[in-house]
Amino acid sequence: MKVAILGYGKMGHIVEKVLQERRHEIVAVIDNAEDWQRLDSEFRSAEVAIDFSEPSAAVPNMLRAFEAKVPIVVGTTGWFDRLDEISAKCTAAEGKLVYSANFSIGVNIFFKINKMLAQLMNAQDRYQVSMEETHHIHKKDAPSGTAIHLAQDIIKEVDALKEWQLTPCDNTRVVLPVTAIREGEVPGTHKIVWSSPEDTIEITHTAHGREGFARGAVFAAEWLLLQSAGVYPFEKCLIDN
Repeated sequence: MKVAILGYGKMGHIVEKVLQERRHEIVAVIDNAEDWQRLDSEFRSAEVAIDFSEPSAAVPNMLRAFEAKVPIVVGTTGWFDRLDEISAKCTAAEGKLVYSANFSIGVNIFFKINKMLAQLMNAQDRYQVSMEETHHIHKKDAPSGTAIHLAQDIIKEVDALKEWQLTPCDNTRVVLPVTAIREGEVPGTHKIVWSSPEDTIEITHTAHGREGFARGAVFAAEWLLLQSAGVYPFEKCLIDN
């Protein structure tokens, strides 16, 4: 397939490597406004685009893709507060979009484990839940999109919880505290802890590198090419395969 890479930081380079391994053709690598001016026609020739840019660039990139009828896979986070708006624009343009807080297959399994555990813990009022996420110092958003997804799933399943907040927070009976740590080159670690006076339950996902995110995004692009117009969470790709 013919692919445009949007964002050429560390993730963009890894996406490039995975695409080359899978013998896809890269028709454009776009990282700034000058690239857009220079490579607009090449972008329009793409069969699919993969975006690992920055939160401020992701929405304009998606709108460009919808206008150009280029299906797009978005691995950038920090824009999900505009998901309803973007979904509406994608639908109106008869575009194709796959999005996720995290394109790691392992993380998407972790999402399901987290939700199941929260369902079980809903009736256990002696436990209090907290979350800690750690990423590299270059990550723009805090907490991560993955952490927000995990937190929202917990809140949906636990009646006593009303919202999440970055630490410190006052009332952990109704607020899920989330600690965001930025250090070194950590690809991503998410830990959820349920503590009672009697014991502690922890579940943790640790990424060993960024390649899993890139492989998931390329897999999603291959899948999206065969789909009709629509807005798809990454888990839809996994369910259908």
